[in-house]
Amino acid sequence: MLEQFFVDHPRAALLEDGRVIFEMAAAQYSISAEHGRCLLHVWSEERNMVRTVTGLEARKEALRIRVRRLGTQRPQSIEVVKDRDLRTPATRALSRSRYLQLLERLISRHFHEYKLESLRSAMDLEHSFGPAYARGLLVRGQHCWALIGVNAEENQATIDGVLTLGILWLAYCREHTAGKRVCHGVKILLPAGCGATTRARMAWLNRDLAQWELYEVGAGNDGLESIDTRDQGNLKMRLVHAFNPETALERAQDGVAHVLRLLPPGMRSRVAVTARHANEVGISLYGLEFARVRQGFVADSFDRQANVTFGAGASETPLLGETEAGFAELMQRLFANRFPEGSARNPLFRLQPESWLQSTLEGDLSRIDDCLGGDVVTYHQVPAFAGADRAMLDLLTVTRAGRLAILELKADEDLHFPLQGLDYWIRVHWLQQQRAANGVGELEQNGYFPGTPLLHQSPLMYYIVPALRVHPSMDTVLQHFSPAIAWTLVALNEAWRSEPKVIFRKRGGCA
Repeated sequence: MLEQFFVDHPRAALLEDGRVIFEMAAAQYSISAEHGRCLLHVWSEERNMVRTVTGLEARKEALRIRVRRLGTQRPQSIEVVKDRDLRTPATRALSRSRYLQLLERLISRHFHEYKLESLRSAMDLEHSFGPAYARGLLVRGQHCWALIGVNAEENQATIDGVLTLGILWLAYCREHTAGKRVCHGVKILLPAGCGATTRARMAWLNRDLAQWELYEVGAGNDGLESIDTRDQGNLKMRLVHAFNPETALERAQDGVAHVLRLLPPGMRSRVAVTARHANEVGISLYGLEFARVRQGFVADSFDRQANVTFGAGASETPLLGETEAGFAELMQRLFANRFPEGSARNPLFRLQPESWLQSTLEGDLSRIDDCLGGDVVTYHQVPAFAGADRAMLDLLTVTRAGRLAILELKADEDLHFPLQGLDYWIRVHWLQQQRAANGVGELEQNGYFPGTPLLHQSPLMYYIVPALRVHPSMDTVLQHFSPAIAWTLVALNEAWRSEPKVIFRKRGGCA
């Protein structure tokens, strides 16, 4: 039922507690039956989720799914809807118009000493403002505040994006009031219970540049609760223990050899074999995984066996004698279209560009920065935070001196790229601060970077993107980060698939 629903509704969305956590058009998934259980695995560039499905209930526009997290017995409900936004354009416009009216009432009640000017939600593509965000200016004499809010009927991704737009709106207001008024900072209004991500991010903004205030609209839409943005909230999390990739590769060697034997000789040298976790090895071409070897148990036995599959998502297929012809056909199409000089019009060429970029760079990180590279282990797609679904770093490594470094990659323009990277920096920084009584850090305790003494300095943050794909707003957002965050923007040449070269670097924060 799940597979059929995803095939019939390509714009489907996965909701948890009413919030969109995956847009299936941009996500990948697999549905498998192991030991009599139905396992649903969904992943994207931002999140990773594995659930045991215990029941399904078909509804008019959706499927309600009963699930359990791995290792827990308490059931939960998630929902798959046919479209992430079932509202009509007229309904969306009406809800946003009503939200403007709500803001006017709240401002007059809670900030009555200010006059509200220029409140609007009209789209302004030149300055990256969308209609989901209400923007205005609070004025009192020669003093003012930028104001931005988003209503509860928007999805969680839109709500979490408010800080990016808040920074840009503050910069816009300051530019247009320069010499007339002093714009002290920005006030952000969010629905009740939706401010955790924004709160954590705001704790790491530069307070010498602006004042940052966060409010949540209370029940009944008549109250405002001020949120302390100097406190990043509860970030307690558990780091997933590092596994031994050599052991994982050794266990999977027979399955890997079987896949490689089916490839023409000229193709074998172009693929990469990577341990994804202790019981799974992936085989990929320029970052696009086309086969995997998973370790499991023989039915009614403790004997291990390797399960080999090819394809991805709904098309993931066991590699058996009767499916080898289909595998060969897929490989011919894949290798004929996915290579550095291939056509950008081909879907196989365009798929997963960040993974391609990662596979190109991770072999020699010294081209990104002289302080990187060497013999240190680099962890890619780190499942770093078991307590949260937003859980995948692109690359986590250390400098030659032993300082942690996070590398976040984008192949296309992304308005929210800076703050997405900040999310990971916050969590790695938090883990770095956690130390046992003997002084050993959380990363070392969980087996990361064995034999490498880690410095106690805060992590370095690298943003890596082709120069022509750097979003125009990126510099403005990065300049508002706390000086405690040492960041580097690395812009690559457009031909990075063939021979990546750094066009320019820009640095900020502490050294």
